[in-house]
Order: sequence, then structure tokens, then C-alpha cells
Amino acid sequence: MEKADINNREDIAFLIRSFYEKVKQNEKIGYIFNEVARINWEHHLPIMYDFWENIVFSTGSYKRNAIAVHKNLNQLEPLNKDHFAEWLRLWKETVDELFSGDNAELIKQRATSIATVMQISIFQGGISTREK
Repeated sequence: MEKADINNREDIAFLIRSFYEKVKQNEKIGYIFNEVARINWEHHLPIMYDFWENIVFSTGSYKRNAIAVHKNLNQLEPLNKDHFAEWLRLWKETVDELFSGDNAELIKQRATSIATVMQISIFQGGISTREK
């Protein structure tokens, strides 16, 4: 059976819920969400729906600073490249299990870009726009 593409907020919500079920149980990164950040999932999931809906459909529904949130998290538990790699692996795996199409490819590409920018921001103090 052919998989549908990501077409609306309901698809985003399904993807996010499925993804975070894997994250919560993951031995490499689950503890960051469960024990360090102590995520309130009822509160967190709709924020993630807004974030990813904005990423795919340019809705303007996400108004927060994701980098600042992750920098604060890094103060509680130092994040490393393996954490980001595992997060990205699970993300792509979940997208591929559930969806196929242009938006599915886009959301994987954007996740890779976001993970890269987050790592630069956290590990290298951000991207400098000044000339040296």
C-alpha cells in the first residue's frame, strides 16, 4: 500500500505523536526528555505541532525561540553530536514509516538543517555574521 504525503496539521500531529513515542523509549536520548527536561507532553506536543506545521506549510503558527530552549537544555545536560544524530535518525525513520512524498522529503531535509543550526549554535556559540 502506498503511503500518503504530509498534507495537513492532522498529519503533522500524527507524525509528532509517533516520533515522540519512540523518543520517550529511546535509550540514547529518552532520558533527556523524560528525566532532564521532564517534558509535560500535553503542553509540549501542540507546540511541536505548531513548529513543524510552520516548517512545512509556512503557517506562522510557531512564535518561540527553539534555539534558546535547546541552549537552556544544554545547561542542564550537555548535549552532544550523538544526541542530535539519534534524534535525526529517529525522525527520518518515523517519517519514512508513515509518509511518502514531497512534504515528507521536505520535513526530513528541514530537520537535518535545523539539527545542524542547533549544533552550531550550541557547540560553537552561533553563526557569526561578522567578518574577521
